[in-house]
Amino acid sequence: MRLPSCHPGRLKQAGAALLALLLSGCAAFAPAPPERQENLCEIFRQQPAWYDYARDAEEQWGTPIATQMAFIQQESSFKSHVRPPRKRILGFIPGPRPSSARGYAQAQDPVWGEYSDSAGSLFSRRTHMRYATDFIGWYNARTHRQTGISLNNPEHLYLAYHEGASGYQRGSYRQKPRVRRAASRVARRAGRYRSQLASCRAEFQCRHFYQFWPFCRTD
Repeated sequence: MRLPSCHPGRLKQAGAALLALLLSGCAAFAPAPPERQENLCEIFRQQPAWYDYARDAEEQWGTPIATQMAFIQQESSFKSHVRPPRKRILGFIPGPRPSSARGYAQAQDPVWGEYSDSAGSLFSRRTHMRYATDFIGWYNARTHRQTGISLNNPEHLYLAYHEGASGYQRGSYRQKPRVRRAASRVARRAGRYRSQLASCRAEFQCRHFYQFWPFCRTD
């Protein structure tokens, strides 16, 4: 009996379809974006594990929790699988995306590869908040080393996040009013988040059964 042959083109199509199905499934099970994104306490009440991830990144890299979350709100509005919209050819034909940015932190392929090689792991995913916060912390620590920007200066950290350290040092953002406005929004939001977190942080500290005094203390 002759078995049916598998055409390479059909195998590629089947593989692409399977990958698309898996990705759509991951997106379906991802956490829903917080309903009240202007209040960091409400964000962490809806997703308390996010506090743990941001706290760990703060301890590892130095970027405050409020700044991390302000970056993510600006970049993705807390949508895990968001990507830049495709360009349209002739107004209706889907074309290429303007960049490879993806996930909570909208990290692009080249810099995500650098992060994965130096600080991440084989399992690091841009669509998981643990790695998004760690990436932002890692990136800002590198920015601080390269440019001297304080980790307590969210506006200029965001300018360098958007433009890269070399672009920031050249002042490329000065000719980009949209980027400057975004950086100002990040700074204002980080300030609000910082004040809000000061009023509710104790809710999220030492809440696990294995966290107890003197190994875990509230601030």
